[in-house]
Order: sequence, then structure tokens, then C-alpha cells
Amino acid sequence: MGRMGRPLLNRRLAEFGTTIFAEMSALATSTGSINLGQGFPDTDGPAEVREAAVRALREGRGNQYPPGPGIPELRTAVAEHQLRRYGLEFDPDREVLATAGATEAIAASLLALLEPDDEVIALEPYYDSYAACIAMAGGRRVPVTLRPDRATASYRLDLDELRAAVTDRTRLILLNTPHNPTGTVLTRAELAAIAELACERDLLVVTDEVYEHLVYDGAEHLPLATFPGMRDRTVTIGSAGKTFSFTGWKVGWVTGTAELVTAVRSAKQFLTYVASGPFQYAVAEALRLPDAYFTAFRDDLRDKRDLLSAGLADAGFTVFRPTGTYFVTADIRPLGESDGLSFCRALPERAGVVAIPNAVFYDHREAGAPYVRFAFCKRVEVLADAAERLRKAFAH
Repeated sequence: MGRMGRPLLNRRLAEFGTTIFAEMSALATSTGSINLGQGFPDTDGPAEVREAAVRALREGRGNQYPPGPGIPELRTAVAEHQLRRYGLEFDPDREVLATAGATEAIAASLLALLEPDDEVIALEPYYDSYAACIAMAGGRRVPVTLRPDRATASYRLDLDELRAAVTDRTRLILLNTPHNPTGTVLTRAELAAIAELACERDLLVVTDEVYEHLVYDGAEHLPLATFPGMRDRTVTIGSAGKTFSFTGWKVGWVTGTAELVTAVRSAKQFLTYVASGPFQYAVAEALRLPDAYFTAFRDDLRDKRDLLSAGLADAGFTVFRPTGTYFVTADIRPLGESDGLSFCRALPERAGVVAIPNAVFYDHREAGAPYVRFAFCKRVEVLADAAERLRKAFAH
């Protein structure tokens, strides 16, 4: 308690506490377990990108404050990437903003665009920072639940439920595709329906597309900004961490109309102001890597997905095969369990593996209770070891 008996932490953040990632990573360290919880690779990205960062440091580029919107080289590379990949044309000087990773981009977008008590629709389960950022902005989160379909081993969006969630107080939709933690990639039909709804109800959309290059099995990532009427009302967020396996560099970006990007920059400048100076130069080079890099990266993660998914199935889990991201969701009920949080807290001692309980990504905790998330962005030998540990612990 603080002075006069008042809690020190403000009421908007009081519900959040320590993140589940910190708790589970600490468990991994204390027990010597394989950490398939937090989504970071256990190998670095391309050597030429790392060397580009070293070169920038040695040449004195970015060692002092870079420009507030980001260095011109990075903003130009982001604009080129959006045009080359998706046909989206952005002015690098007015419509691109560099951020300290996607997390800051999300926070700055919500702080800039929300008034107190505005409603924000988010697809649950959702990345935990969404709820905290909505709260910090004074908004009200309205979850729309992705439903597991055991017949297809995937999660799907109920468009009728989404439409019903929109009220006169709804300001924006916070969309994540490819979706963490379920691995869902929203289809063209689903995105078209969301675009139609946003235009009809005059909503803004903030889209978290950090896993844009990790889609499998013929799925296609389609930025919402490419749909009719959406370029003027969409803030698109990207990140180098997930695409180039340098999560510690914290280089993200926002693209949108000049009006939207100016609004987001107004909030961002009072968060970090600037960050990751030398790494911005390296990421500018990374975004210009040949298509072969992105294809090989995707195929490598697909093979790792298949390895871990097979191992989980052999151990007795029901596996929801992801079509995007580097996470796989598993149902623990076939193991005779139903409480994912208790299961994950006990898993390091039982099997020497760490996972994340999906329930922490839900407002409707009961909907996520029997599901856990494993990250497969690890070396093949680590995944094989984890699969064998789980098989020994649970297979009968």
C-alpha cells in the first residue's frame, strides 16, 4: 500500500501483475527445463544482417539519437517491402514510423486513437499486451472468441459474433493475423467481412501482422489495408524480430495514412522517443534480402511445426495444427487434465518442458482453460528432445 492506504499501482493495471512469460521463463531457468513458452528463437538470424548492425556501430551510424520517425533508410525499406509484397504504396516520409518493436507500436496506436471508455474489439485469445495497452489508454476491451474446431484442428472466427460485438461506443478493432496464440490465418472472406463491417460502422482497425512471413500449407497473408475502403482507416504494424530472429533488437514499424501515422507518432514520441539506432540500419538491409530468404525461413519453421506437432500427438495431446506463426496449441484433456495453468506450472517438474497456458490470453478464462501453447522456433534437436520428454511423461 502507498500513502494514505492507497494502492501504489493504478487501478487500470492492477489486474495484470507479472506476465505469464516472466513466470514461466523463471521456471525454465530454475528447473533446467526446455523453454517452449516464450516466443523467441534459440539461434540468431542471418549473419549478414548481424554484420550490418556491427558495421553501423563501427561507422557511428545510430549511436546517437536517430530521427524521431526512424532513419530514412528503414522507412524507405519498409515502404518498399509493403509495395513489393502487397501492392501497398506508402510515402516513407509521412506514412511510415519506426517503433521500439511491435509492442510499442500497439501501445502508441491505442494511446493515440482512443478516448476514455472507447470500446476496442480484440480476438481472444489475444497477446497479453493488448489488454494492458487498452487499459493504459483508458479503453474498454470487448473480446470476440475464436472457436476451436476439433474436426479441422483449427480455430475460426464467428463473423456474426463479431458484428454483434460492435456498439455505438466501439472505436476500433484490434486485429492479429497470423494469430498468436492459435496460429489462425484469417481468410480472404473473413477479412473482407471485417473490412465491410469497419466501413459500415466507421471503425478504425489496428492490425498486428508481425508473423506475416510465417504462413503454411497454402495459406496467404492478406493485409487488411489492401481491402476496399481500408487503407484510410487501418494502422498496420510489422516487426523485424519475428521475421529475422533478432527479437532483442526491438525494431518495429507502423504504416498508414499520414493522418494516422502522425497521430501514432504523437504518442510514440513520449514513450521511447527513439530506439534501436544501429539496428534500424541493419533491418533496412534485412528487408531487402532476396525472396529466397523468406521462403527458406518459412519452410524451416513449417518443418519444425510438423516435428513438434507430431511429438505432441505421440504424447497424447490433441494438436491444433497452426497455419501461421511459430506457436502450436494443444488440448490437455486427453491426458486427463483440464486446468492449463496448473498443468503448465507442474510441467517443468513432470517433463522438463515449459509451455504457456492459453487461459491467460482470455477474458473468458473457461474457454481457454484446457489449452496450452508451445513455441516451435527452436533448434531441431531441442524440439526433438522436448517431444521425447513429453512422450515419456504422458504416453501410455
